[in-house]
Amino acid sequence: MKRDVSARIVLSITQPADLVFAIAVADTHRPFDDSFTATLDGTPVEVHEAADLHGTRLHRLAPGTGELVVEYSASLSESAQPEAASEGDLLTYLRPSRYAESDSLLPTAAAEFAGIAPGAELLASVSSWVGTRLRYVSGSSLPTDGAVRTLLNREGVCRDYSHLCVAFLRALGIPSRLVAVYAPGLYPMDFHAVAEAWVDNRWCIVDATTLAPRESLVRIATGRDAADTAFLNVLSGRADLIQTNVSAVVDVLPADDLTRLVSLA
Repeated sequence: MKRDVSARIVLSITQPADLVFAIAVADTHRPFDDSFTATLDGTPVEVHEAADLHGTRLHRLAPGTGELVVEYSASLSESAQPEAASEGDLLTYLRPSRYAESDSLLPTAAAEFAGIAPGAELLASVSSWVGTRLRYVSGSSLPTDGAVRTLLNREGVCRDYSHLCVAFLRALGIPSRLVAVYAPGLYPMDFHAVAEAWVDNRWCIVDATTLAPRESLVRIATGRDAADTAFLNVLSGRADLIQTNVSAVVDVLPADDLTRLVSLA
């Protein structure tokens, strides 16, 4: 399966900034060919790459004021390498986090999914429950909204769907985490977020939006929730987002059988 992905981000920097981008294909997909460039008013900006957890690649830059244009592209044909999980990983992804308040949602999860054994049936039940009770509405949520707020509002975007899935699954004793991905087949095209749950000794994708086939996804960043996987973090200074363009295409778009467990591989 050959996939080509790209992103172009334009920012207006009004105060010298310290920026971290998570838009590169994760190391778990190697080998691949990719390119990351940044220019400020047409002049190249120095970029430093740092490794984060689970193969996430972070690109840090410190531009002055002006218009910053960041461009990334990658081409890959190999499948991602399956990732093991240490005991520490599983404990981390069982605990509540900023946007996945599994402790607050424990009574709801226990009531809604009582009697369903851990495994494929539970993943399908959580995904179906979230997918049928939320409305996908662009711009309906704030960057600070977590799973509890999403449940109350009953609407959101992909990160909100994923946070609610992660929170429910953790509350039910299933280690779960958030993954930012490129998603061939997604419409409208953008960065996408899905959940991953540890079932049958492997990480399995849970995407309650069902907006893109799971087998075509390309991992970008992996973590507890959106705090670990945002495509841009402004550590200092002022940067206003002007434009974002994302592209993800595949030579053959696979069908997605929602009854199967699928790993991001």
